[in-house]
Amino acid sequence: MAKIIVVGGSLGGLFAANMLLKQGHDVILLEKATGLLNGRGAGIVTHSALADALCEAGIQVDDSLGVLVKKRVTLGHDGQCLADMDLPQILTSWSRLYQLLKTNFPEDRYLQGKNVHFVNQDSDQVYVSCADGSKFTADLLIASDGIRSTIRAQLAPEIKPKYAGYIAWRGVCDENRLSKLTLDTLFDYFGFCLPKGEQMLGYPVAGQNNDLRPGMRGYNFVWYRGATESDELIKLLTDDEGVFYPTGIPPLKVSKKNIEDIRQIAKTHLAPQFSEILEKTSAPFLQPIYDLRSEQVVFGRIALMGDAAFVGRPHVGMGVTKAGDEAIAIAKQIKNLGATPVALQAYSNERLKIGQDVVARAQYLGLYMQSQGQKNSLEHDHVKRNANTVMAETAVDISGLLATGKAVPDGFANTSVKN
Repeated sequence: MAKIIVVGGSLGGLFAANMLLKQGHDVILLEKATGLLNGRGAGIVTHSALADALCEAGIQVDDSLGVLVKKRVTLGHDGQCLADMDLPQILTSWSRLYQLLKTNFPEDRYLQGKNVHFVNQDSDQVYVSCADGSKFTADLLIASDGIRSTIRAQLAPEIKPKYAGYIAWRGVCDENRLSKLTLDTLFDYFGFCLPKGEQMLGYPVAGQNNDLRPGMRGYNFVWYRGATESDELIKLLTDDEGVFYPTGIPPLKVSKKNIEDIRQIAKTHLAPQFSEILEKTSAPFLQPIYDLRSEQVVFGRIALMGDAAFVGRPHVGMGVTKAGDEAIAIAKQIKNLGATPVALQAYSNERLKIGQDVVARAQYLGLYMQSQGQKNSLEHDHVKRNANTVMAETAVDISGLLATGKAVPDGFANTSVKN
């Protein structure tokens, strides 16, 4: 069988590596970080396609995957329910999926501290050089090294992340710290709150050590707020020592002053249940929101996948599912056509347009979030209508829309996304 290198040891890379190893290929995975990657993400909304990808990777899917939520609610500023919707979903966490995929992959094939800084290829092989001096060769290379992909930067330097004009405050609050009010009216639901020009959402996930027992779970939240790139974003990405992190600040480096400020803002902007969750979350962190749209994902014997190829804003709720789908497509085409550039091109033919549509769908949802709070003569009805729309469209299965080319409403492609 073929020798295949996967670059990037997060979820997308682990999906591809597990599937290709399962087929019998000689697979090694190169990850630049050392140690476990737990904590790199928070909550993840699952879809049936994600379960399919886990099965293809050799993972048994059962009730331990996450928390079943049966209903969505939108809370008003006073904490009362504005709207609700029945929508059963399993909500899991990044760390749970990472644990499942990492444990399933042989430890001696998961090589850490391998910062790939140069790739080359000829008609027969791919050649990889790492910063530590190590070198590797393979028949194919699958690049799943994230939004700041060094491999994409070498092969397609014109493809760069574009800041969307807003950030997300994120975190997970321990269930056992919350009041009875929040537990009774929000915790068991996929919840929303829609301040003017913003959006807060959250849902229950497993707690520490993937604990799913009642009382031991967590509530994952994401609060989208505008931040100008030239001013506010710089302040948010600067730590208490004055160090600026232009590509994203590490969670534990977020300024204590910025955390205190956002907690104070929450008291006046959010439903009291959400304000309490933010107040009692020990280490809130923030994430600048970017779009990344590739025009090409295959370069001979090298393929981009996951966030290295496309990044849709989190509203769409399918970044991990998309990576799983891409891994399935890559494995399928290699199985059918061999470990060849022809197989990778077949993967591109299958997934390029879909990846672009996911980004467009996420932009559409983000634009809707940015338009929240626009004045309407019937403000109460306006809010309720928006609440129902947001609940119906955020983080839902859009596989049918993607299959029919209807991921975004007609005419949206001609609408500029305002930052």
